[in-house]
Amino acid sequence: MIQKLADKIKKTNAPICVGLDPMLDYIPEELLKRAYKEYGETLEGAAEAVWQYNKAIVDAVYDLIPSVKPQIAMYEQFGIPGLIAFKKTVDYCHEKDLVVIGDIKRGDIGSTSGAYAAGHLGKVQVGNHTCAAFDEDFCTVNPYLGIDGVKPFLDVCKEEKKGIFVLVKTSNPSSGDFQDRIIDGRPLYEWVGEKVAEWGGTCMEGDYSNVGAVVGATYPKQGEVLRRLMPKCFILVPGYGAQGGKGADLVHFFNEDGLGAVVNSSRGIIAAYKQEKYGKYGSENFAEASRAATLDMITDIESALMAAK
Repeated sequence: MIQKLADKIKKTNAPICVGLDPMLDYIPEELLKRAYKEYGETLEGAAEAVWQYNKAIVDAVYDLIPSVKPQIAMYEQFGIPGLIAFKKTVDYCHEKDLVVIGDIKRGDIGSTSGAYAAGHLGKVQVGNHTCAAFDEDFCTVNPYLGIDGVKPFLDVCKEEKKGIFVLVKTSNPSSGDFQDRIIDGRPLYEWVGEKVAEWGGTCMEGDYSNVGAVVGATYPKQGEVLRRLMPKCFILVPGYGAQGGKGADLVHFFNEDGLGAVVNSSRGIIAAYKQEKYGKYGSENFAEASRAATLDMITDIESALMAAK
């Protein structure tokens, strides 16, 4: 699957990922009203609004981008209807030939981890039938429990030719509470990065591994170190845009071949119409605002990479 992502990045010249992380206050009032008119002010109504919002944004940007990243918590908050909207979003993105990164951040052990891996990346046996549940292409994994929590995902990745992104240095301000702790003379995130590179060696697909890492755009110096430690691993880079990351911060997340990283922007794109810069589009043209923000992001990253050559 990493080869498909790399090929789509080269085809679009856009090493980016749109985070489909909808909150109800992102969704224009008119769209909410239509959903509530049909389903009431219920979980079903909220989930319908989320689905229609996602669909409009995907329709507006799918030709520009290689990948999307739906964050499952934004759907789980609406219960079963929300999970149905999550699944509909995943399936629709696949119809548009987008690579789907399920941002689920799972991390457990044994059969529990195996069930997470099967549910999101693999298949389950139901009587005489084998069924895929959520069926993302990649998912995010928390490595805190060690190889016991990661191996079930590695096994499914090998079987299904899919992938994972392991949390290494996350973009949030308090990530250093644990990730920056010095262990035997080096920060913990370096030890985790070396493990990711080791695990990745067992899941190679061409020049890159189906095992990648999550490293926040808000920590460019750490990203440069981790790029060297994980030369064959793609880095999923959150924190662009709304969290403060910009193209100039990202140069060292990439390898010399121009690959090796995919940069995520969530509300900076999906709620672009709320920004002053894109206010001219208005809420009625929220998807067009998202397209404009996507084009601006592509230009920003492309310009930074060109300037660094």
